[in-house]
Amino acid sequence: MKICFPVESDKGLDSEVFGHFGSAPLFVVFDTKANSVSTINNQDLGHVHGMCNPLKALNGKMVDAIVVGGIGAGAINKLNEMGINVYRASKGSVQDNIGLFEAHTLSEMRVEHACGGHGGGCGHL
Repeated sequence: MKICFPVESDKGLDSEVFGHFGSAPLFVVFDTKANSVSTINNQDLGHVHGMCNPLKALNGKMVDAIVVGGIGAGAINKLNEMGINVYRASKGSVQDNIGLFEAHTLSEMRVEHACGGHGGGCGHL
């Protein structure tokens, strides 16, 4: 399983999970099967707010799950349509959140949990 974490800087598993999917400069991907880490530069960083293209952001790389502090409704819908589930991150590192994910303690994010104009209430880290 490939789990994707939006991050601000690449420190591997020690990277802090970023508060919003679309504006994260990078993504750290942890492959549970290979026990490996890779990094993807956000290829959609300059998108218009609310128009995030998750597949473009991930540079066409497929993942099985996204763990993030906040994300827009459109991105959640697009990811879910591709069979990718989105989970709310806990404050901390990628490594911390991998443990929480594997323990099934992260809640799945639905459209009603999405960010809307950054007016608060979307649960950013």
